[in-house]
Amino acid sequence: MLEQLLIFTRGGLILWTCKELGNALKGSPIDTLIRSCLLEERSGEVSFNYEAYTLKWTFHNDLGLVFVAVYQRILHLLYVDDLLSMVKQSFAEIYDPKRMSYDDFDETFRQLRKEAEARGEELRKVKQVGKPVSSVKKQGQVLKSGLDGGNKSSGSKKDDGDGNKDKVGSLMTNGHSNGNHKMEDDSDKTDLANGKENTTDNVVLDPSKLLKLRSKGVRGRGGVRKTDSIGNKSSKVTAVEPPKKATKKNRVWDDAAPKQVKLDFTDSVDENGNEDHVDIVAADQGESMMDKEEVFSSDGESEDDDDDDDDEPRSDEKPEAKKKGWFSSVFQSITGKANLERTDLEPALKALKERLMTKNVAEEIAAKLCESVEASLEGKKLASFTRISSTVQGAMEDALIRILTPRRSIDIMRDVNAAKEQRRPYVVVFVGVNGVGKSTNLAKVAYWLQQHKVSVMMAACDTFRSGAVEQLRTHARRLQIPIFEKGYEKDPAVVAKEAIQEATRNGSDVVLVDTAGRMQDNEPLMRALSKLINLNKPDLVLFVGEALVGNDAVDQLSKFNQKLSDLSNSGTTRLIDGILLTKFDTIDDKVGAALSMVYISGAPVMFVGCGQSYTDLKKLNVKAIVKTLLK
Repeated sequence: MLEQLLIFTRGGLILWTCKELGNALKGSPIDTLIRSCLLEERSGEVSFNYEAYTLKWTFHNDLGLVFVAVYQRILHLLYVDDLLSMVKQSFAEIYDPKRMSYDDFDETFRQLRKEAEARGEELRKVKQVGKPVSSVKKQGQVLKSGLDGGNKSSGSKKDDGDGNKDKVGSLMTNGHSNGNHKMEDDSDKTDLANGKENTTDNVVLDPSKLLKLRSKGVRGRGGVRKTDSIGNKSSKVTAVEPPKKATKKNRVWDDAAPKQVKLDFTDSVDENGNEDHVDIVAADQGESMMDKEEVFSSDGESEDDDDDDDDEPRSDEKPEAKKKGWFSSVFQSITGKANLERTDLEPALKALKERLMTKNVAEEIAAKLCESVEASLEGKKLASFTRISSTVQGAMEDALIRILTPRRSIDIMRDVNAAKEQRRPYVVVFVGVNGVGKSTNLAKVAYWLQQHKVSVMMAACDTFRSGAVEQLRTHARRLQIPIFEKGYEKDPAVVAKEAIQEATRNGSDVVLVDTAGRMQDNEPLMRALSKLINLNKPDLVLFVGEALVGNDAVDQLSKFNQKLSDLSNSGTTRLIDGILLTKFDTIDDKVGAALSMVYISGAPVMFVGCGQSYTDLKKLNVKAIVKTLLK
């Protein structure tokens, strides 16, 4: 049963709802659809599930209208798509932008609903009746075939549906027809009586061909090697051993070469284990790049884009040129195309998808984005003096900006001051897979906070990897930041809890928690991470990911969120709040990982690591990323 059907504008103004379907919806499925699907460029999907409901929708892009149908998820209503299509067509005929009430549409919807339900009922009956009829027919054919061939010899078929397996096997075993030509004719008659033609059984096997097959070692359909089908079964082919490859000899280096001097940059330690000197770099590195405004000029790139567009062949105009000629194409570009159709958008979207994938965007994400752009442009009127490729690229640019722009304000300094007023430290947990640079970028964030006169304490909760505590201790010593550590083989959740208590006693403003790197499929380590987050309830959970990854970014983030949700013991599930993108200076224009991570998780990119010094941490420039993706 249909629960609700709404018609509203893209601006959010509800024009019409079905009063007959005035069922109170549990929760807010429409708002969730708008926030999680339509605004996140997932409108190309078929449906959206919210708790016990399934939502389907369609757009009238030329009028800027959205049509949404809501029904129970357990009900597989076959008429919803047809109903939405008919409602869209009928409502578009009476739509007036100045009109606010459409009470006269109730009767029209009632008739459309009855018509759609009748079609759905017919379709359901056809699906239910189709399978039994075909199966009964098949069973009758097999039974009849079995009765006709019951008095035959060993060459008779046992499985009519598979095309006389036993007969072919007999022919291959004996190596010749064995005088069973008459049996083949009888089999042909039986197959013709059953209403089908057997094209694989009525073949007389030639011994010369079988000899060739035997030399190739081909197997028959019944699992019998065709090398055994020739009369000489006892002959065996001796396996020829492949020649052994010559192993590579070790290189002999010249003994007269000068020996390299061992490089040792470790701090010298006295007899008591104290360092003789400590490098103080906090005041020498200068201002962090987070506080510098990055100037981005799109003039040069836009000119390059225009030149590239002029040089590229216009794939969407080729078929029009063949059909209508030069004058018609010019006239159409002046007056504009009536409505964009799916076939008009496919060439431009295909080229755009390939371009995104070359920029390291995951294939799944690129396909969903193109589907969303197609849904937003289909049926829309093309403006004058514009090409389809430029229209598609403009729509994709707007979609990318909406995705990469954070939906909520990201101001860590404001949140730190709010936590300070509550007399508690602001806790940040760094999570991610192995080797992405969590400890190094944690030190960069600590340096940036120090620049803003914020007292920071590090918590060494990576009790799994050897050397992790020493690495963090080195950063803390160089930055003159206190560090809380308990060594190795300890429960990281307990270590983090004690670190937060110590920071509260000492009056530290921020606690940066370093955790062990773990693959998304490592169940024990993911369980330990979930325990740490649920026990300490940090203010911010940062996922540290490499900018070098492509399709794996989707798998990492989706499984991290899934594991944190599944292993959560508390009522409120805590997921990833933000992303720290590392090694951004090594990827040139392959910036697609940022888009893939944001799209799959909905979390914003809060920091970008772009170097090896403490100042090499900056914000994500959304416009620069979008221009690079579409360049």
